Amino acid sequence: MNSKLSIIIPIYNVEKYLHQCLDSILNQTYDPYEIICINDGSTDNSLTILKEYVQKSEKIKIITQPNKGLSGARNAGIKAAKGEYLFFLDSDDWIEENALQILVEKITDKSDLICFNGCRYFEDGRTEEPDAGITENNLTGWEYYNKYALQNRKFHFVCSVLRLYRREFLLENNLFFKEGIYHEDNLFTPIVCYYAKSVQIIPDCLYVYRIREGSISQTLSEKRILDTIKVANDLANFFISKSNIEKEIVYREISGEYFSIFMPEKRKGLAINGKDLKKQINWDNFKAVSIYPRHKRIFRLLSVHPKLFQIYFRVEVFTKKIKKRRTQGKNTL
Repeated sequence: MNSKLSIIIPIYNVEKYLHQCLDSILNQTYDPYEIICINDGSTDNSLTILKEYVQKSEKIKIITQPNKGLSGARNAGIKAAKGEYLFFLDSDDWIEENALQILVEKITDKSDLICFNGCRYFEDGRTEEPDAGITENNLTGWEYYNKYALQNRKFHFVCSVLRLYRREFLLENNLFFKEGIYHEDNLFTPIVCYYAKSVQIIPDCLYVYRIREGSISQTLSEKRILDTIKVANDLANFFISKSNIEKEIVYREISGEYFSIFMPEKRKGLAINGKDLKKQINWDNFKAVSIYPRHKRIFRLLSVHPKLFQIYFRVEVFTKKIKKRRTQGKNTL
């Protein structure tokens, strides 16, 4: 089948949500497209459901593999896809009605990335008001990253599901997800933006992201913390050597990744301590990316002892509360 779009869906134990996800694609008005479902070692009824849907539509292709995690499943989909553009859809999420038609009609050239908007859905039935759609175009990937990566948005910029990717662009630059880690989007997206020569932005809200209690993205663990360090180390290794770009924004992101693991809420209820975390950090990298004044201070404190950062952080939070109260008091006069 010749298809402009390949929908790549990693699937692991999502029998409760898979019908809604697949129905949202099959009910689209646009045609043709292919749906690549990677059954990533599911132990529930997900594979049975997939086989039922194969009988409904020839668009669906099933790849079954031992559990490799989200990155491994997405990579399998990239390698199997035939479409000009790839759409990563998580199996507990869904897309809006006519989303594919809107995307295809608005693709104007062979952009490396086609970006769109999304909103979050909560298990209590509440759908959050989406972020304002971005309307700017004619950007390179790095211009796009620097303008929007640090914007305060409900649906975080790095989420890979908010873009289409030109398949040949990914393959030519060997852009795959790092396997065996959490936070794979935090590593993948900045590097993809570095390589992307052209970005098209569509402001429409087309993707619905389910926030569910107990999901991987909502669960604290020692591995999640250690993987945050791995991502920061890898990003620093990649970008420090680059001399052809402005790096202030990406350095702020990387240094933020480094010190975020020492925030109290990140290690709540976990046995891992600050000294063990310090051993995993590439301190030369951390120093190199700490160019923002606040981050320089944090780097110096952490390099001495994590407890100094904890004290600094508590003072910082207290100071912000005092300033907020004073501002509120002035506004009521």
